[in-house]
Order: sequence, then C-alpha cells, then structure tokens
Amino acid sequence: MNLQRPPVVRLADTVAAALEKRILEGSLKPGDRLASERDLALEFGVSRPSLREAIQKLAAKGLLTTRHGGGTHVTDQLEAHFVDPWQDMLKGHPMLHHDLLEFRQMLESQAAALAADRATDADIARLDVVFAALDAQYEGEDLTACIDVDVAFHQAIAEAAHNVLIGHLTSSLMRVIHGHVSSNLEHLHARPQRWEKLRAQHRAIWQAIREHQPEAAGRAARQHIEFVRQSMDESARSEERRSSALRRLGEPVVP
Repeated sequence: MNLQRPPVVRLADTVAAALEKRILEGSLKPGDRLASERDLALEFGVSRPSLREAIQKLAAKGLLTTRHGGGTHVTDQLEAHFVDPWQDMLKGHPMLHHDLLEFRQMLESQAAALAADRATDADIARLDVVFAALDAQYEGEDLTACIDVDVAFHQAIAEAAHNVLIGHLTSSLMRVIHGHVSSNLEHLHARPQRWEKLRAQHRAIWQAIREHQPEAAGRAARQHIEFVRQSMDESARSEERRSSALRRLGEPVVP
C-alpha cells in the first residue's frame, strides 16, 4: 500500500502566509513599515534567511517593497488598481458621482450592520476612540483634521465588520472620493444646523454599533449617506449659481 507523504511546509511559506493575512485584514496597512528583521525573526521563531525568503515572496506579489536602507513597507497594491482609474473617470464623467454615492450607501450600511453584529470589545474600544476624536473636531475649525478623522471613523467601522473585502473596498472608496468629502464638509461647515445634523448622524451610527443593533446601525448609515448625497447636490447647485453670477458680471470664475 502506497502512502503519500504529506506536503512539506516551508518556514518561509508559513511566515509569508502570516504576513499576508495581516495585510489582508488591515493589521498592516499601505505605507506601514515592517518591524526589523531581528524582531520579526524572533516573533515567528525562524532564521533571518527564512524571513528574508518570506519577504521576497510577498515582494514578488507586489504586496511589500524593500528600500535600501529604508526598511520594508506595505504597498498599496490591493487598492491602487481600483483607485487610480476611478479617480480619472470621476474627473471626466460627473454623472458617476451619483453611482458612487449609491455604491457607498450600499457598502457602508452593510458594513455598519455587520459591525454591530460582529464587533469585538477591541473593535468597540477602537471605535470609541475614533468617534471621540471625530466628535471633538466638530467644535473646531480645522477641516483637514476633520476629514482625516471622518475617514478614520468609517474605516474603523468597515474593519469592525470583519469582512476583508469590505475593509479594503472602503479604504479604496475613501481615497477615490476624498476630494468630494472635503468640498462637502466645507459646504456643511458653513451651515451650523446641517453641521450639527451631520454630527448627530455619526453619533447614531456609533451608538447603534456599540449597542450591537444591526438594523439600527444599517439604517443610520443609509440615512447618513442620503444626507451626504443631498448636501452634495445642494453644494453643486450653489456653486453653479455662484459661477453664473460671476460670469454675468464678467469676472473670472475660480474653481
């Protein structure tokens, strides 16, 4: 009777798979620098040659890049092929903005519902910290900081959903629409009542997730994106009226 030998699992393959998993789940994000060879070798209990082989495997996949004297970093390979073409498309085809928001509403409402169902204590603790930072920004005037923490809040929700694709798609989507988020926040910040409404919407999403109420979380996220859509439409109409008035006066229109 012939018995097949089990396949030999190389240490480098095991380490490569572990690092790849961290990249997929978002523990290692684009731009992150890996720990030193010494520290990683100790963590995984392997020799440095085995660790280097694992890194080379992931570099060949385009997931890691090694810079001479600068360490090894995670690339944006999983996002770049989505982000770059869609950013160009949005510039040339404004009608895609509606489709993008429709997709965002679908994605984020599902992410919020899943996060409310699946979030661990660690996820909730992280979300509490990010929400506190976001809520504090509503009191200030630094819109750049507000945009950054707004993106971080939605990304924390996506990762609390514990679905790898939702996490990476949300990150990619936020990069695509960053400019639109910026202009929309500027528009809302100039309107105190609507600014406070936006603040309340984020609070509603946060509370529903931390109280583990999937239906309420999904509904709050859908309402939030619908509000964003209406605000962006209003902002576009306001900008068109401004440009039209300037053209009638013969003045230059500055974007």
